[in-house]
Amino acid sequence: MGRWYRTLLALVLAAALVGGAVAAGAVFRDDSDTTASVGVGRGRDRSPATTSTPPPTTTTIPVPTTAPRDPRRGNGQAVTFAFGGDIHFEGDLRAKLQADPPGVLAPVAGVLSGADIAVVNLETAVTERGAPEPKDFTFRAPPVALEALGAAGVDVASLANNHGLDYGIDGLTDTLAAKSQSLAPVVIGVGANATEAYAPRRVEVKGQRIAVFAATQVLDDNLIAAWTATDTQGGLASAKPDQVERLLAGVRAARLDSDTVVVFLHWGVEGETCPSEGQRALAQQLVDAGADVIVGGHAHRQQGAGRFGTAFVAYGLGNFVFYNESGPSGVSGVLQLTAVGRDVDAYSWVPAVIRGGVAEPLPPGPEADAALGAWNELRPCSGLGA
Repeated sequence: MGRWYRTLLALVLAAALVGGAVAAGAVFRDDSDTTASVGVGRGRDRSPATTSTPPPTTTTIPVPTTAPRDPRRGNGQAVTFAFGGDIHFEGDLRAKLQADPPGVLAPVAGVLSGADIAVVNLETAVTERGAPEPKDFTFRAPPVALEALGAAGVDVASLANNHGLDYGIDGLTDTLAAKSQSLAPVVIGVGANATEAYAPRRVEVKGQRIAVFAATQVLDDNLIAAWTATDTQGGLASAKPDQVERLLAGVRAARLDSDTVVVFLHWGVEGETCPSEGQRALAQQLVDAGADVIVGGHAHRQQGAGRFGTAFVAYGLGNFVFYNESGPSGVSGVLQLTAVGRDVDAYSWVPAVIRGGVAEPLPPGPEADAALGAWNELRPCSGLGA
């Protein structure tokens, strides 16, 4: 029995032992904000008797309104997700972004904003300062890029990738400043230290508790030490074999108090349409730790998606907002999922092509059907089930 009930019982017994006393009224509130009241009644006392019979003491017991959670399905409410792949704002996209931040992603905004939670990979440093790091390709974008993503319906953006720190310490400083000021999207996978970089985005949607992590398995060899977040150094959340335990520990902890655990990864081999052994091994580790949905990118190609035991894995989402839109680089799309707690009840692929740097969903018809068929044909080499 609850503490308030034991207190009430003690008051009633005390009143009976002393021959009656004025019962004190009280108001109690449980976790669901349901209010219960204890009525005030008049017992025998030393004041003159009245000519009317006093009402008896009454008690209203609060009834909890929150049903117990199912270990797999939470409170039973369905939450919809949308996942998009690699995004930067280089080349002509920079001019489009600066000319019309709210409208630059208009072709795909309807699909993203239609989901309860939309997640993408922002493959760029958010800065206009700094010197490029010693690597082949470096990307950066002004803070207004986050405004553009938010206007398109993006809720969470991962910067845990091999371009998140392309402009060094100055770029990291500016990226963290932009992260702290952005309400939508919430930026994850980068931080002033490891605790911040590995922290998931936690949100409650329709009463379902969602945790979204981000980490990268891809970093240039000469930059791994400088780019990896530690207890004393800012940087990115790493999923490299010698660093992955911090990510796995975070997933295990989130499993204890979350209904759906999502991990967004930067992984795989550029140009490959089948997952690498490293991807498969990491997917298994994450599923064992308690992840329900695992998605990612980096290959700049689509890779297979499907069931991984009780979890769902999409190894590669391809490009999404990108200056290279020729051939396979321009094949794009949005992964849609419906999750009820740990169960992915439904999933679908919205085929798209990149035009003018932005993914544009294909209208129903032969082209969309062919693109969807090609996406499904990627599954066999992934080892995933339909």
